[in-house]
Amino acid sequence: MPVAPSPTRPDPIAGALAADRLGAPSVVYFVLSAAAPLTVVAGVVTTAYAVTGITGLPVAFLAVGAVLAVFAVGYVAMARHMANAGAFYTYISRGLGRPAGIAAAWVALIAYNALQVGLYGAFGAAAIPLVERWTGVSPPWWLLSLVAWALVSVLGVMRIDVNGRLLAVLLTAEVAVILLFDMADVAGPAPAGLSMETLSPGALFVPGAGALLITATLGFVGFESAVVFSEESRDPRRTVPTATYASIVIIAGLYALSAWAMTVATGPAKIVEVARRDGAETIFVIASAQLGGAVVDIARALFVTSLFAAMISFHNTTARYFFALGRERVLPAVFGRTRPRTGAPKAGSIAQSVLGFLVIVGYAALGLDPLVQLFFYGGTFGGFGVLLLVFATSIAVIAFFSREPSGEDVWRRLVAPVPAAAALAVMVFLAVSNFSTVLGVPEGDPLAWILPSVYGVAAVVGLVWALVLRSGQPAVYSRVGLGAKAATIHDLAR
Repeated sequence: MPVAPSPTRPDPIAGALAADRLGAPSVVYFVLSAAAPLTVVAGVVTTAYAVTGITGLPVAFLAVGAVLAVFAVGYVAMARHMANAGAFYTYISRGLGRPAGIAAAWVALIAYNALQVGLYGAFGAAAIPLVERWTGVSPPWWLLSLVAWALVSVLGVMRIDVNGRLLAVLLTAEVAVILLFDMADVAGPAPAGLSMETLSPGALFVPGAGALLITATLGFVGFESAVVFSEESRDPRRTVPTATYASIVIIAGLYALSAWAMTVATGPAKIVEVARRDGAETIFVIASAQLGGAVVDIARALFVTSLFAAMISFHNTTARYFFALGRERVLPAVFGRTRPRTGAPKAGSIAQSVLGFLVIVGYAALGLDPLVQLFFYGGTFGGFGVLLLVFATSIAVIAFFSREPSGEDVWRRLVAPVPAAAALAVMVFLAVSNFSTVLGVPEGDPLAWILPSVYGVAAVVGLVWALVLRSGQPAVYSRVGLGAKAATIHDLAR
């Protein structure tokens, strides 16, 4: 006689993740860890100043945050009607049709995998100086990346709340050191004093501001992932909106504050020069003069843990995309199974780990630059993919609620989603037209069109696969976008 699965030990074939394990704070930790605050402040902010030569980054973060907050109105409204780890894939399927949803799934898998594996390059490069200082030994970057890879791989198949508790510790320390640096910058201003020049909206109305806005947008990547954990959240109808809005506000506020504080410490007229000279070391160089070497050493260690936390978050997000597609048989059914003891999406986690291992080994064997060619290119490429998905989802939200109002008021169905979609369309245009600048390569470099084209190819492959499913496996095709209901229908049909 079959034994019913325990509530704490989900059936690995049931197509369900472990429910009720994450509250709103835990989901916020996952989202903010994906955003990697210290990595963005040390790397993205200084790179933006150095590459664009424009000082309006603080107000750019606020502007992008405002657009994403308006987008989130319809986004979380849709989440109230469908808790699904597939997130973008699910929403686009339900709003724009199954072929568009499957095309989006292919784009999402590429984008999130690129974001995750790219972090291994930064981790290895950033950890070398710490290991040298502590041990006197200078290991190759790939060895340190493999250590991080092994830890992430183990955590990926453990209980989601275990990952959440670890992220809480790492993120709290990370944000604390950023705020400490910001206070030191503001307390020790350059001769220009507490200038508010870089917070003026006029700072965005200059040539090249498009690249600045896109760079700011990349700093928000991860804000959308609260929905990915909706099936594992307690009361997702409240948890997802709370976590999404809280994350956008915290990210926008923290990044704008930090970007502005740097200009206070150097003076607005000198921030570009300093960023070009010191690069990702800018915040540490400034802080060393104000706080001393011991604090800076701690911050450097937290910079490495920031990367590690982001790896954990993106690994879990990617594994759940694999799971959502496997559960609905868009990918092989094995991906739709969970580990009995933990409820983690085992096959998806292993697949992501295998890819990470191959990338690390491949880059090491070819002697490629882990910081530029793996982290920077991978992060920019992946972030652009997420921007495309956010834009497509904004259209899907409007289409879905035009057919099924679902009790939502006109603000959530139309008034907020329409301008959000229009603003996101402009951002996509700016990203495409300024991609070489954002990527940091010369105008006309093949990478500037090859990387964006990958998503076009992936979308076409997804559309073709959708048509194959529709004609060859109509039962599978009919379940696309249904989430846990798809598994239930499948089991009843067996």
